[in-house]
Amino acid sequence: MLDARLRVARRELILGGQRSGKSRRAESVAQSWLGASKTHNALLIATAQPGDAEMRQRIERHQADRARRLPRLHSVEEPLALAQAIAAYSAPQTLVLVDCLTLWLTNQLMPAEGLAAATDAPAPEVALAALLQALRKTSGPVVLVSNEIGLGLIPMGREVRDFVDALGQLNQAVAGVCERVTLMAAGLPLILKD
Repeated sequence: MLDARLRVARRELILGGQRSGKSRRAESVAQSWLGASKTHNALLIATAQPGDAEMRQRIERHQADRARRLPRLHSVEEPLALAQAIAAYSAPQTLVLVDCLTLWLTNQLMPAEGLAAATDAPAPEVALAALLQALRKTSGPVVLVSNEIGLGLIPMGREVRDFVDALGQLNQAVAGVCERVTLMAAGLPLILKD
């Protein structure tokens, strides 16, 4: 039997600040899922884009760390078409882990050079509606990771305030379709909804 704190929900949103333990928590849920049955699979949908050398190194470090900790966790990269990726990979025996919604929203609102031109990306509102619809239709469990950045000072710049507002609205909308919402702080989970 799974530890109740790591019981796999149909849809779970894991929120937290930078280095709060949210990705590690999501990986622990995936590990519990994989350990529950040999027929279970887990897939990570990564949304990060290597915009500079530091981000490229960060992505490579995360990939290496995950491969060591969770060798059965397969991964795909999808910076924009998240709803379509969730729909394509969702299956009863497959846990889909999305890391992270914050970077997906960044890609929607401030795409890296060439990213928006290379795809026929819908407006952010349309992409959010498609994401919520895809989450409602999943046939297997989904764990989503997102940053909670609205707990600090009000940003001075309009663009940053707009992003904080948009992320807050995204997190609220996704939390509304999730059965469980967990807030991570200092590596400790606080269940907000279950």
